[in-house]
Amino acid sequence: MIRLLIVDDHPIVRGGLRAAFEAEPGIEVAGEAANGREGVERAGALAVDVVLMDLRMPEMDGVTAIAAMREAHPEIKVLVLTTFDSDADVLPAIEAGATGYMLKDAPTEELLRAVHAAAAGEPVLSPSVAGRLMGQIRKPTKTVLTDRELQVLQLVADGASNRQAAAKLFISEASIKTHLLHIYGKLGVRDRAAAVGEAYRRGLLA
Repeated sequence: MIRLLIVDDHPIVRGGLRAAFEAEPGIEVAGEAANGREGVERAGALAVDVVLMDLRMPEMDGVTAIAAMREAHPEIKVLVLTTFDSDADVLPAIEAGATGYMLKDAPTEELLRAVHAAAAGEPVLSPSVAGRLMGQIRKPTKTVLTDRELQVLQLVADGASNRQAAAKLFISEASIKTHLLHIYGKLGVRDRAAAVGEAYRRGLLA
């Protein structure tokens, strides 16, 4: 029996997904969460196998939640379910540790198969996302960080903590973490030190 946690900030979406998955033999909906922070807390408490994770939510976004969940509960598989499939959404989610990435317009049967595959540790990508990732791989390496991402990276290079960077830019620590995850995804690195080193190597920081 696959224990599933649904994380989405829209109650109607959660209700629809619960109804679809509860009708599937072999899947038990163990619980729901309305944001990433709740999702991280409930995933461990409910001992779930798979988390169905939206990306854009209040309090803690999906990418930050995926990274936190993978660190606290590496055995839990996270399957992204969202309406967004841009590079800025897909790459950070995969880099953060998502097992799969599906779009909300996918047929129910496809979502059911995706949850079963994710539970088995198999990577799952919707066709449009797979095509986007293939295109990214084939493109010449060219990284463009946003102005905000460059600001965050410069502060990190100067030795600022997440809290200090957040105070300097008048944004939340969660936003700093999200920007860092986006930076890691774009630069192909896994931590702050590597991001700073890669940025200097590419001439993104002076």
